[in-house]
Amino acid sequence: MTNKEAKDSLNKIIDKARVHLYKPIQIAEILHRDRINKDVDLNNVESYRTKSRAWRDIVCLQFLGRTSTSSARYQDDVFNENAVPPEAIRTLAQINKANNGIVEEYIYSKFKQRFSQLSTGLDYCISHDRKNFMLVEFLEMFWLEPGLRRSIDKIYEIVVYSIFSSIIEIIDLKIDAYIDENKLVVLNEFYGFAKKILGFSENQTRLTISGKINRVGVTNAADRGLDMWSNFGLTIQVKHLSLTEELAESIVSAVSSDRIILICKSSEESVLISVLNQIGWKSKIQSIVTESELISWYETALRGKYSNLIADRLLQKIKNEIQVEFPTTDNTEFNTFLELRKYRTNVSDF
Repeated sequence: MTNKEAKDSLNKIIDKARVHLYKPIQIAEILHRDRINKDVDLNNVESYRTKSRAWRDIVCLQFLGRTSTSSARYQDDVFNENAVPPEAIRTLAQINKANNGIVEEYIYSKFKQRFSQLSTGLDYCISHDRKNFMLVEFLEMFWLEPGLRRSIDKIYEIVVYSIFSSIIEIIDLKIDAYIDENKLVVLNEFYGFAKKILGFSENQTRLTISGKINRVGVTNAADRGLDMWSNFGLTIQVKHLSLTEELAESIVSAVSSDRIILICKSSEESVLISVLNQIGWKSKIQSIVTESELISWYETALRGKYSNLIADRLLQKIKNEIQVEFPTTDNTEFNTFLELRKYRTNVSDF
């Protein structure tokens, strides 16, 4: 494989990667071990296929506080022919060793650049308040920045979760859970279950709890499942890109709830309804919320009649979720890492 072909394969996974750059970092650590430890046989992919995940995770835990949660099969895709196959790694290793780790430096410079770009989103939240925070402006920052566009789905999740959970909290939604009186004799037969699992007892067969919406958590690019769930029966899937029939079916069939809410761009609503009707899943969808509706709800929350109750709570949730989803690297610590490895900080190409 030529140097250009190898470089192109690396750039392909960097461009496709979300902010965390798990796969590029895995390649960097294989090259580092080959150059420094010399304990990798690049002619045998099995000598590094599994071990390289652990090498990658050491770096990711230090600077991201997390590791990839994708399946082993998905993680191994990094070595596929359409990603960075073994022959590309061998070529990159030759370039890397001949130039004192330049390919490693290049990957970590991209990692630093990506997080520097992301900080602008958090900076926007910090520098704007209920008077001037505009959801359209906030989303455009991620749409217009190529390095961040791959993570726009997570930003949409954060935006949806923040407004939904804030409204539910300020209206003080309550859920009543109780046992049909005609079924109490059956409940007594399963008293241990009723007490430990349901929280009921002989004297308490009715409970009132606060309504909540929860994000499923940090997921990876291959995950297509549930984004949010509630304790009152709703499941929520955020979809910001074109929905194919296959993807629509995989989303809906993967969720057992019959009260699904889908979030999509305004231009996709009619297409989405058509697709759902074609595959016979429309009955499982409680509602479709469009981006224009989200913008309107944000306007009401931030500058409406009751903004004093919800605005600050809403903006704080967005800040908190961004920091959890994309923990920003401490520049001092990361610069120390670069210095210890004798990397330069201005590698823009190789």
